[in-house]
Amino acid sequence: MPELPIYLDNNATTPCDPRVLEAMMPYFTSVFGNAASRHHSFGWKAEDAVDVARQQVASLIGAEPQEIVFTSGATEANNLAIKGVFEMYAGKGNHMITTRIEHKAVLDTCTHIEKLGGEVTYISVDKNGRVNLEELEAAIRPGTILIAVMYANNETGTVMQVKEVSDIARRHNVLFFTDAAQAIGKIPVNVQRDGIDLLSLSAHKMYGPKGVGALYVRRKNPRVRLTAQMDGGGHERGYRSGTLNVPGIVGLGKAAELCAREMDAEADRLGKLRDKLREALLQLEATTLNGDRVHVLPHVTNISFNYVEGKMLMLGFNRDLAVSSGSACTSASLEPSYVLKALGIPDEQAHSSFRFALGRFTTEEEVDFAIEKVKETVEKLRETSEIWKMYRKGVDLSEIW
Repeated sequence: MPELPIYLDNNATTPCDPRVLEAMMPYFTSVFGNAASRHHSFGWKAEDAVDVARQQVASLIGAEPQEIVFTSGATEANNLAIKGVFEMYAGKGNHMITTRIEHKAVLDTCTHIEKLGGEVTYISVDKNGRVNLEELEAAIRPGTILIAVMYANNETGTVMQVKEVSDIARRHNVLFFTDAAQAIGKIPVNVQRDGIDLLSLSAHKMYGPKGVGALYVRRKNPRVRLTAQMDGGGHERGYRSGTLNVPGIVGLGKAAELCAREMDAEADRLGKLRDKLREALLQLEATTLNGDRVHVLPHVTNISFNYVEGKMLMLGFNRDLAVSSGSACTSASLEPSYVLKALGIPDEQAHSSFRFALGRFTTEEEVDFAIEKVKETVEKLRETSEIWKMYRKGVDLSEIW
């Protein structure tokens, strides 16, 4: 019996790797200098540590160190990218394009842009959650300044056609930004190969600390410029003022280094465990997979357990299993997942859908326990479900819902 509860919500956050914590610890105590203090060794040592981390993050995504801007996380990076482009390129246009399934940190920022007089087009996705490329290209117009498409979706794990989106953006001389928080460290991401102009990432999605992230800003072909959203001191090449979080940045750098070294083996191991979990749960009657089966992150699966109330299902196993019924940032909402609705999934089915996100420290024993716990809970709830009984009798439930 594995130790309970079992954590299978690694898309919400990941535990800090002990090796990351070990790298960070000196920068809380003995090496505590301000990286902007240029007149003594305490500041020099802190600045050196930041430089190493910048190189580690850049190496993970195929960038140059000077193209990495440290932030408090992907949410701030998303805001800096979108608002920074909107203000800097106002002379060229005020139109942006994104998808209906972006993280709220992107969608809410786009809503803010609209309040400022900007125009945003929201592109649909297909039934597997991949962006409609024809609709995307058709939406481009002379005043389009940015296309924002996430690298991989946080709820379904579906990986987008990033290179194809980039090719479209390049043809029309439009900047391309991707929220890659869920993809970085899980699958190979290379800003040169993928043709990315702006990219956001967050340490706590890749076994680093919370409260630190980065924005990649392309320096050439094309050179991207942004209007800063945080003023005061001109840190980070003027893009993001504020005293640098040296321990957090060191942690992000170490996390990036570990991912670069271990990602392939980890993806292979987690892919096998994910497949075992996914196929076992899909053997349950009236269950469906949400998202793409092939173009998907190796550690994620999202499954609907139809004809059972999602709230009761969650209550049935949440003491033993930590899983999610949507994004952590929208978990307080009673509404069904807007991501699943964008895939054309009915409300009732969306309400009974759960995301299972395995991680670096997930074991096969834990996966085996999760399979049995979920199966047991679903079957127990269906025994007393009138909707389930009607389904088994062949009643057309669409007339009821």
